[in-house]
Amino acid sequence: MPVKLSEIKGAVHADLRHDSAHKHVAGDAVYIDDLPEPKDMLHLYVAMSEKAHATIESMDLNGVRAATGVALVLTADDIPGHNDVSPFAGDDPLLAEKLVEYIGQPIFAVAATSIEAARAAALKANVSYNEHPSFVTLDQAMESDSAIEPMQIMGQGDPDASLAGAPNRLQGSFRIGGQDHFYLEGQIAFATPQEDGDVHVYSSTQHPSEVQHLVAHVLGRPTNAVTVEVRRMGGGFGGKETHPAIFAALSALAAVKTGRPVKLRLDRDDDMVMTGKRHDFRYDYDVGFDDAGNILGIEIEMAARCGRSTDLSPAINDRAMFHADNCYFLGGSRIKSHRCKTHTVSNTAFRGFGGPQGMLGIEYVIDDMARALGKDPFALRMANLYGEAGRDVTPYGMTVEDNVAGELMETLARGADYGARREAIQVFNQENQYLKKGIALTPVKFGISFTTTHLNQAGALVHVYADGSVHLNHGGTEMGQGLFVKVAQVVAEEFQIDVDHIKITATTTAKVPNTSATAASSGSDLNGMAALDAARKIKGRLIEFAAEKYDCPKDRVSFRNNNIYIENKEVAFADLVNQAYLNRVSLSATGFYRTPKIHYDRASHKGRPFYYFCYGAAVSEVIIDTLTGENRVLRSDILHDVGRSLNPAIDKGQIEGGFIQGMGC
Repeated sequence: MPVKLSEIKGAVHADLRHDSAHKHVAGDAVYIDDLPEPKDMLHLYVAMSEKAHATIESMDLNGVRAATGVALVLTADDIPGHNDVSPFAGDDPLLAEKLVEYIGQPIFAVAATSIEAARAAALKANVSYNEHPSFVTLDQAMESDSAIEPMQIMGQGDPDASLAGAPNRLQGSFRIGGQDHFYLEGQIAFATPQEDGDVHVYSSTQHPSEVQHLVAHVLGRPTNAVTVEVRRMGGGFGGKETHPAIFAALSALAAVKTGRPVKLRLDRDDDMVMTGKRHDFRYDYDVGFDDAGNILGIEIEMAARCGRSTDLSPAINDRAMFHADNCYFLGGSRIKSHRCKTHTVSNTAFRGFGGPQGMLGIEYVIDDMARALGKDPFALRMANLYGEAGRDVTPYGMTVEDNVAGELMETLARGADYGARREAIQVFNQENQYLKKGIALTPVKFGISFTTTHLNQAGALVHVYADGSVHLNHGGTEMGQGLFVKVAQVVAEEFQIDVDHIKITATTTAKVPNTSATAASSGSDLNGMAALDAARKIKGRLIEFAAEKYDCPKDRVSFRNNNIYIENKEVAFADLVNQAYLNRVSLSATGFYRTPKIHYDRASHKGRPFYYFCYGAAVSEVIIDTLTGENRVLRSDILHDVGRSLNPAIDKGQIEGGFIQGMGC
């Protein structure tokens, strides 16, 4: 029997507020820095390298150790396990040993009774360096062949022949700048020592399991000796995927060595110096096209400034290659990607994870083609969209099966009155010498899944208590994006109970192990399905119990509107749960989900790295002062296909927020 959304408070597809919204506006939402501080807590300050590339000749820390309030000074020599906090490559020392490779690299840490005392003590260090030549720009790295890994190539067809035979050909180059995450809550960790050398760490991280693993790695302990917990972050955007391990590991190490709780909270300046940003790119292209503006062949060469270590740069640059087509069939194509090592802080994940850089490039190319042909760029975009068989395969070999980009673009063009506004802008520009307007309608096709296949898995834990209330835990993290309320809605829908009967609890490695980062636009998919799996297991047990107790077929038991219907009998959900408890029915279950269909061979850059694509389009009108460069967005219309939204109110906020953050690029 179909369920009316009005019957349940908070079922899926309902406009439900963020579960912490009222706490955010009232200042009641508890972040790590709001936790009560034990009276014996120590504060940690991280001292940073002042050189971009140098050997540490000597480091005299006697004055630091003797300073007022200092309880501990940590150097690389104090690390009992492995001096590494890299996600996989083994090239990110927690504290520098001899070599420093960027300004801001941690070289030692001071634990003291206050952050002021720790910072003052660090100034008493006497560090001498032997400087080496440094590469700090993309061009310097390219000229010196400085890379974190070899150049990667992706493509299909015969681009050389396609380019040679094209009636029109254009070459060009441009730069795409980086961007700081600027989350409202900076990097922070709070570690408390436990029995037997174990440690509990509150970490502002998108990836609790990785932080748990790396803290244990540094301590030389098994993973089960470390518990990582995070209730919420004040923003993440990718900046809290890999880099929080630095601060969690330092605070945990200090806590274990002193036997006292330790907090490490970066101030904004240190955060921006010490942690990575969005990768800046250089983008070169050679495109061949016919007189109608159809792309016949293209060669794209991208170079990204990765910084001093590998971090997540291989996957980020891979995704830039995956999205170099955006929504367009490129014909014969060759996409080259250089991953440049520079003596700057390691750049890292940032919303879109390389996708925006790849998509921006092809949009620039189409604009360049339109200028050369004297055509409306919108017409060229429509002409080059993926389409019928033969024009539906990406450069990495994945067939585009779910394409709605053309429909979105046509709908948006009509709704935003694109044609008339473009004509009005042309008149405005003819009549104004210094102020100029522009308008563009561009699509987006974004692949949903981690491109590293094994990361596409999630776990969940659901308890139903004897009074009918539900406890929900999963491996996803809440950074303001509304993941927790969406997953709670999935469980509420499955049990057919009001969402306020479900307790949303902090993410902790002690409950759900071995989870992936909340990233890759997959948080709701992975964790929602894992929670659904757990809820269905419990629901199945309740159905079996009810069928046996009331002597009816299992298919005559249904859940609806906070009740369970057993043939013609109505029993409140809480009452049947209590009866099941009294009859020793298990009311707890773990859930698991692995994304189906995906596979990818990185050596050949071929496969199906994404389960599906999501599509959107935006038309923006801007004005620029050609004398000063001052510019303003006058109007933006956005249309995004989200299927059947789990929570339209949350999704609208995410779409608007993503657009505004993109404007800051």
